[in-house]
Order: sequence, then C-alpha cells, then structure tokens
Amino acid sequence: MPDYEIYEYPNGIRLLHKQVLHTKIAHCGFLLDIGSRDEAPHQQGLAHFWEHMAFKGTEKRKSFHILNRLETVGGELNAYTTKEKICFYAALLSTHFERAFELLTDLTFHSIFPGREVEKERGVILEEMSMYQDAPEDAIIDDFDTVVFGDHPLGVNILGTRESVSRFQSADFHAFLQEQMRTDRLVFSSVSNLPFKEVKRLADKFLAPLPARLGPRVRQPVGSYQRKLQVETRPITQAHCLVGGPAYSIGDERRIPFFMLNNILGGPGMNSRLNLAVREKYGLVYTIDSTYSPYTDTGLFGIYFGTEGKQVKRTLGLVQKELKLLREKLLTTNQLHVAKHQLMGQLAMSEESNSGLMQLLGKSTLDLGRVEPLSEIFEKIERISAAELRQMANEVLTEEHLSVLQYVPQGKRSE
Repeated sequence: MPDYEIYEYPNGIRLLHKQVLHTKIAHCGFLLDIGSRDEAPHQQGLAHFWEHMAFKGTEKRKSFHILNRLETVGGELNAYTTKEKICFYAALLSTHFERAFELLTDLTFHSIFPGREVEKERGVILEEMSMYQDAPEDAIIDDFDTVVFGDHPLGVNILGTRESVSRFQSADFHAFLQEQMRTDRLVFSSVSNLPFKEVKRLADKFLAPLPARLGPRVRQPVGSYQRKLQVETRPITQAHCLVGGPAYSIGDERRIPFFMLNNILGGPGMNSRLNLAVREKYGLVYTIDSTYSPYTDTGLFGIYFGTEGKQVKRTLGLVQKELKLLREKLLTTNQLHVAKHQLMGQLAMSEESNSGLMQLLGKSTLDLGRVEPLSEIFEKIERISAAELRQMANEVLTEEHLSVLQYVPQGKRSE
C-alpha cells in the first residue's frame, strides 16, 4: 500500500488521505461500519433503504439540489450497502473537492427522510427487488446466504423483504441512525492530487464540528452451521448452482492464504482450475467462479455456475473432483510459485484504481485498525506453503462442509 496519512478527531472520526500526484480526479467518501447485519428483525432492509433516502433531502437541500450539486461540474455521486458497511462516495475534478466533501457530509449526517420521498423511494426499492428476482444468477447468491446463515442477520437479503420495506416510515430511519451511528465507527477517505494539509483544512471545517457519538458495537454472533442441500424449481431455462459454506474471518491469519487458495480454484484468471476443468475442457458452462467474502467474525466461500439442467450432476462432479485434488495433492513448487505471483500481480493492479484504493483505505482501517502495506501482504504471500493450502482445503472445501443450492427449470430436474 502506498504511503497515506491519517488523523483522528476528538469526536472519533478518522480522516485518511493518499496523495497521488499524477491524477486530476479526486475520489472521496464516508465509510460507515454499519450494514444490514446490524438490523433488528423488524428493520430488515432499513440500512439499504437509508442509503437510498440519504439522497432525498437534507436540512438545507432538496433531492434535486443534491443530485445536481456534483453533476453540474461533471462529478459523480453514489452509495452502496453491504452486510457490514455503508459507503457514500464521490468522484470529480480535484478543483471541486470541497464541493464533494461538503455535500457528502451533509447527506451522511443531516438527512431528514421526508415522508413523501419515503413513499416514492419505497416503489424504487420494490422494483429493485423484482429486478434481482428476474436475474437468477443474482438471486441465488442472496438466497445462498440464507442457506448458510439461516435467520441470522448475515443470512437476510440486504434489500429486506417486501413486507418490511412496505412498513418503513420516516421515524424508522431516524431511530436506526440514533441506534447505529457512531463517530468512532466511520472514516472519511480520499485519494487525490491534493496535499494532506489542504484536505485536513477542509476536514477541520466539516468533520471537527460534528458532535461525538461514541459507544460499543454489539453484533449478534454467528451460530452453529449445518450443511444443507436445497433444490428449487424456477421459471428459467438454465440451471444455476451455488456450492459453499463458512470460511475464515477478516482477522484470521489464514485470510490471505485462503484468498490465494480461492484464486487458484476459481478466481478471476482464465487459468483458474474450475474454468479450465469445466468450461475449457468440456464446454459445460459460460461462467464458473469461486468467491471468498470475509466478515468480522466469519466468512463465506462459494462456487457459482450456470449450465443445462441435464448437466448439473456432471458439473457438480467435476467441481468436487477439483476440490478433492486440492485436499489430497500438494501443489508443486512451480504451481505454488505461479499462484503466488498471479495473486501479487492482481493485488498490485487493483491499486491502479484510485476509487478502489480510497475504499480500501477506509475498509481496512475500520476492519483491522490499520492499512496493511502491499509489501507486508506480499511477504505473507511469499511465506504460504503448499501444506498450508492443503490444510485449509481440508478444513473448508470438504464435501461434508459445503452446502448446495440449485435453481432448476420448472418441469425438469437435475440429472
């Protein structure tokens, strides 16, 4: 990780800045350590709804003024919600950095959630739900969370349910913020050509006056896991399948080695084992990949593919064959060398995205209390052994540990 600077205000808000001289674009945003897993059962979908509603009016702006504030200078304003984070962020010419900083502060801390806008945005979110349900490759990912985590908040769809979203009123958003907003659980992160001195001058103006809201974070711990095999019929023409289960948390020392194991198995490279064994060799799928999502106290590993209904059993067999190879056979010295350098190259290239770098600074600070230098990550990767990878494969990638969720076309069953 390139050098960056950090400053913590008495109210607990941390300012992070990385100066990149060769760019004219500033990327900045607030990252909040609040997500859908922080919702109570009657609040399902409220964090994501809040992310939408933040753009619908503040104490001094209406929705139109929020949306036009950066657009008129060619900038972009956006936000997203995950299981454990909410992010409000912007990108624009660094000459207009103060405009973005002020606007992001306004919508993050001073939204008023007008009742009329709640009603309009409710319809937008219900349409978003319908869109995901019409895309089985997206819907199966959300439903698989429920398969693995059950009724724990990590198993609940970030969008919530139609019933919960239909109930929310303005007061619910104010209550959720009162419960969850903690100034020591959020950061403002930026990457631009501006010197830290200038960014801090603006932070002194916008962040320092904010009142401190401190307190412990209480999150429901993840319970015990039981493997499930679930098949659902859908009005689709292609079968979709997800295989996976719990994995290592963000703070686990095995996180980086498991990222490498996942990369070998089904990462973004066309030379991943699953892609070569299933797509390139047999042409059974268009897409097959594996993912690893670490959370603060657990993680989730999953393999996704789509294929003809009659080919599901065969494809699953090929997937299990690759998992068995990782469990039983050590990587050769050359295979290990190639895997290490492939991952290091991918990590280095990811830092070419200043938007991604800005978010990484914030996420790492919230999750780990620090940003791991790229050199430190590379050292950890270099120390990974073939035996360590095989050990993790035998802990996480066993058939007895992995759940399976299938969507199959109506009137057919997987063969």
